[in-house]
Amino acid sequence: SRSHITGQAQNILARYEDVTVYTGDRDVLAGLTGYKLPRGILCAMRRPRLPSVQQICFQARRVAVLDNITDAANIGGIFRSAAALGVDAVLVMRSCCDPLCRKAVRVSMGTVFQIPWTYIENNVKELGEWGFKTAAMALCEHAVSIDDQALMAEGRLALVFGTEGYGLSQAAIDACDYVVKIPMEYNVDSLNVAAASAVAFWQLRCQQ
Repeated sequence: SRSHITGQAQNILARYEDVTVYTGDRDVLAGLTGYKLPRGILCAMRRPRLPSVQQICFQARRVAVLDNITDAANIGGIFRSAAALGVDAVLVMRSCCDPLCRKAVRVSMGTVFQIPWTYIENNVKELGEWGFKTAAMALCEHAVSIDDQALMAEGRLALVFGTEGYGLSQAAIDACDYVVKIPMEYNVDSLNVAAASAVAFWQLRCQQ
Protein backbone atom coordinates (compact mmCIF):
# COMPACT_ATOMS: atom_id res chain seq x y z
CA SER A 1 0.00 0.00 0.00
CA ARG A 2 1.16 3.54 -0.81
CA SER A 3 -1.09 5.30 1.68
CA HIS A 4 1.31 5.48 4.62
CA ILE A 5 4.54 6.01 2.61
CA THR A 6 6.01 9.47 3.19
CA GLY A 7 9.13 11.50 2.49
CA GLN A 8 11.50 10.85 -0.40
CA ALA A 9 9.99 7.44 -1.09
CA GLN A 10 6.58 9.03 -1.61
CA ASN A 11 8.04 11.48 -4.14
CA ILE A 12 9.75 8.68 -6.06
CA LEU A 13 6.65 6.49 -6.17
CA ALA A 14 4.51 9.40 -7.37
CA ARG A 15 6.37 9.23 -10.69
CA TYR A 16 5.57 5.53 -11.17
CA GLU A 17 1.89 5.12 -10.45
CA ASP A 18 1.64 1.90 -12.47
CA VAL A 19 4.30 0.11 -10.38
CA THR A 20 3.10 -2.40 -7.80
CA VAL A 21 4.21 -1.54 -4.26
CA TYR A 22 4.74 -3.98 -1.40
CA THR A 23 5.59 -2.98 2.15
CA GLY A 24 7.55 -4.84 4.81
CA ASP A 25 9.34 -4.17 8.06
CA ARG A 26 13.09 -3.60 8.24
CA ASP A 27 13.86 -7.24 9.02
CA VAL A 28 12.17 -8.27 5.78
CA LEU A 29 14.04 -5.62 3.80
CA ALA A 30 17.34 -6.62 5.40
CA GLY A 31 16.67 -10.25 4.49
CA LEU A 32 16.06 -9.31 0.86
CA THR A 33 19.13 -7.12 0.51
CA GLY A 34 21.60 -8.85 2.81
CA TYR A 35 22.23 -5.59 4.66
CA LYS A 36 21.03 -4.57 8.11
CA LEU A 37 20.60 -0.94 7.12
CA PRO A 38 18.54 -0.76 3.92
CA ARG A 39 17.59 2.76 2.92
CA GLY A 40 13.86 2.08 3.17
CA ILE A 41 12.88 1.60 -0.46
CA LEU A 42 13.90 -1.20 -2.82
CA CYS A 43 13.23 -1.80 -6.49
CA ALA A 44 13.25 -5.02 -8.51
CA MET A 45 14.03 -4.49 -12.21
CA ARG A 46 14.87 -6.41 -15.33
CA ARG A 47 18.50 -6.14 -16.38
CA PRO A 48 18.85 -3.71 -19.29
CA ARG A 49 20.05 -5.00 -22.63
CA LEU A 50 23.64 -3.89 -22.98
CA PRO A 51 24.88 -1.98 -26.04
CA SER A 52 27.67 -3.29 -28.25
CA VAL A 53 31.27 -2.16 -27.91
CA GLN A 54 30.85 -0.33 -31.21
CA GLN A 55 27.85 1.59 -29.88
CA ILE A 56 29.72 2.43 -26.69
CA CYS A 57 32.79 3.69 -28.53
CA PHE A 58 31.13 5.51 -31.42
CA GLN A 59 31.23 8.98 -29.88
CA ALA A 60 33.33 8.32 -26.77
CA ARG A 61 36.69 9.97 -26.19
CA ARG A 62 37.59 8.51 -22.81
CA VAL A 63 36.69 4.98 -21.76
CA ALA A 64 37.74 2.78 -18.86
CA VAL A 65 38.49 -0.91 -19.40
CA LEU A 66 38.27 -3.21 -16.36
CA ASP A 67 40.20 -6.48 -16.46
CA ASN A 68 39.73 -9.20 -13.81
CA ILE A 69 38.64 -6.80 -11.04
CA THR A 70 36.69 -9.07 -8.72
CA ASP A 71 35.98 -6.88 -5.69
CA ALA A 72 32.47 -5.41 -5.90
CA ALA A 73 33.43 -2.33 -3.88
CA ASN A 74 36.21 -1.54 -6.33
CA ILE A 75 33.89 -1.99 -9.30
CA GLY A 76 31.35 0.33 -7.73
CA GLY A 77 34.00 2.88 -6.80
CA ILE A 78 35.42 2.93 -10.32
CA PHE A 79 31.98 3.46 -11.84
CA ARG A 80 31.28 6.32 -9.44
CA SER A 81 34.59 8.02 -10.25
CA ALA A 82 34.12 7.45 -13.98
CA ALA A 83 30.71 9.10 -13.91
CA ALA A 84 31.91 12.02 -11.78
CA LEU A 85 35.12 12.71 -13.68
CA GLY A 86 33.99 12.73 -17.29
CA VAL A 87 34.63 9.20 -18.54
CA ASP A 88 32.25 8.48 -21.41
CA ALA A 89 31.85 4.73 -20.91
CA VAL A 90 33.15 1.64 -19.12
CA LEU A 91 34.08 -1.65 -20.79
CA VAL A 92 34.11 -4.68 -18.52
CA MET A 93 35.91 -7.99 -19.10
CA ARG A 94 33.89 -11.09 -18.23
CA SER A 95 36.46 -11.93 -15.56
CA CYS A 96 35.27 -8.96 -13.47
CA CYS A 97 32.64 -8.83 -10.77
CA ASP A 98 29.15 -8.10 -12.10
CA PRO A 99 28.64 -4.29 -12.03
CA LEU A 100 24.97 -4.90 -11.21
CA CYS A 101 25.61 -6.99 -8.11
CA ARG A 102 24.08 -5.32 -5.08
CA LYS A 103 27.32 -4.18 -3.44
CA ALA A 104 28.69 -2.68 -6.65
CA VAL A 105 25.42 -0.83 -7.22
CA ARG A 106 25.42 0.48 -3.66
CA VAL A 107 29.05 1.65 -3.70
CA SER A 108 28.55 3.26 -7.11
CA MET A 109 25.70 5.35 -5.68
CA GLY A 110 23.61 4.24 -8.64
CA THR A 111 26.01 5.44 -11.33
CA VAL A 112 26.08 1.93 -12.85
CA PHE A 113 22.65 2.89 -14.18
CA GLN A 114 23.85 6.24 -15.54
CA ILE A 115 27.18 5.79 -17.29
CA PRO A 116 27.11 3.64 -20.46
CA TRP A 117 28.84 0.29 -20.07
CA THR A 118 29.04 -3.12 -21.67
CA TYR A 119 31.13 -6.27 -21.72
CA ILE A 120 34.15 -6.49 -23.99
CA GLU A 121 34.75 -10.04 -25.16
CA ASN A 122 38.14 -9.71 -26.84
CA ASN A 123 41.36 -8.01 -25.86
CA VAL A 124 41.81 -4.26 -25.97
CA LYS A 125 43.43 -4.30 -29.40
CA GLU A 126 39.98 -4.14 -30.98
CA LEU A 127 39.62 -0.63 -29.58
CA GLY A 128 42.19 0.48 -32.12
CA GLU A 129 39.53 -0.10 -34.78
CA TRP A 130 37.59 2.78 -33.27
CA GLY A 131 40.56 5.12 -33.16
CA PHE A 132 41.52 4.58 -29.52
CA LYS A 133 44.97 4.46 -28.04
CA THR A 134 45.13 2.15 -25.04
CA ALA A 135 46.94 2.87 -21.78
CA ALA A 136 47.72 0.12 -19.28
CA MET A 137 47.86 1.42 -15.71
CA ALA A 138 50.79 -0.62 -14.40
CA LEU A 139 53.90 -0.26 -12.26
CA CYS A 140 56.57 -1.03 -14.85
CA GLU A 141 60.06 0.38 -15.25
CA HIS A 142 59.33 1.59 -18.78
CA ALA A 143 56.00 3.22 -17.85
CA VAL A 144 55.48 6.90 -18.60
CA SER A 145 54.17 9.28 -15.99
CA ILE A 146 50.47 9.99 -15.97
CA ASP A 147 51.22 13.63 -16.82
CA ASP A 148 53.07 12.70 -20.03
CA GLN A 149 52.17 15.34 -22.60
CA ALA A 150 51.70 12.97 -25.54
CA LEU A 151 49.44 10.77 -23.45
CA MET A 152 47.34 13.69 -22.26
CA ALA A 153 46.97 14.97 -25.82
CA GLU A 154 45.43 11.77 -27.19
CA GLY A 155 42.04 12.43 -28.70
CA ARG A 156 40.60 9.01 -27.88
CA LEU A 157 42.03 7.10 -24.97
CA ALA A 158 41.10 3.85 -23.21
CA LEU A 159 42.48 3.41 -19.69
CA VAL A 160 42.98 -0.23 -18.73
CA PHE A 161 42.90 -1.28 -15.05
CA GLY A 162 43.77 -4.70 -13.67
CA THR A 163 43.03 -6.94 -10.73
CA GLU A 164 43.48 -5.74 -7.16
CA GLY A 165 46.33 -8.02 -6.16
CA TYR A 166 48.56 -8.48 -9.19
CA GLY A 167 47.48 -5.79 -11.61
CA LEU A 168 47.36 -6.41 -15.32
CA SER A 169 48.84 -9.52 -16.89
CA GLN A 170 51.95 -9.11 -19.02
CA ALA A 171 49.90 -10.03 -22.08
CA ALA A 172 47.41 -7.25 -21.32
CA ILE A 173 50.24 -4.75 -20.81
CA ASP A 174 51.92 -5.79 -24.05
CA ALA A 175 48.66 -5.29 -25.95
CA CYS A 176 48.46 -1.60 -24.99
CA ASP A 177 49.97 1.43 -26.71
CA TYR A 178 51.09 3.05 -23.45
CA VAL A 179 52.09 1.81 -20.03
CA VAL A 180 51.31 4.46 -17.42
CA LYS A 181 52.18 4.96 -13.77
CA ILE A 182 51.11 7.43 -11.10
CA PRO A 183 54.10 9.08 -9.36
CA MET A 184 53.89 8.57 -5.58
CA GLU A 185 55.71 9.80 -2.50
CA TYR A 186 56.70 8.52 0.98
CA ASN A 187 57.83 5.25 -0.63
CA VAL A 188 54.22 4.23 -1.26
CA ASP A 189 54.42 1.71 -4.09
CA SER A 190 50.80 1.39 -5.18
CA LEU A 191 47.24 2.61 -4.85
CA ASN A 192 43.99 0.71 -4.55
CA VAL A 193 42.61 0.26 -8.07
CA ALA A 194 39.53 2.40 -7.34
CA ALA A 195 41.72 5.22 -6.00
CA ALA A 196 44.12 4.92 -8.94
CA SER A 197 41.23 5.10 -11.39
CA ALA A 198 40.01 8.38 -9.89
CA VAL A 199 43.47 9.92 -10.24
CA ALA A 200 43.76 8.69 -13.83
CA PHE A 201 40.29 9.86 -14.85
CA TRP A 202 40.95 13.36 -13.57
CA GLN A 203 44.46 13.72 -14.95
CA LEU A 204 43.62 12.28 -18.37
CA ARG A 205 40.19 13.83 -18.85
CA CYS A 206 39.48 15.44 -22.21
CA GLN A 207 41.03 18.89 -22.33
CA GLN A 208 38.62 20.29 -24.92
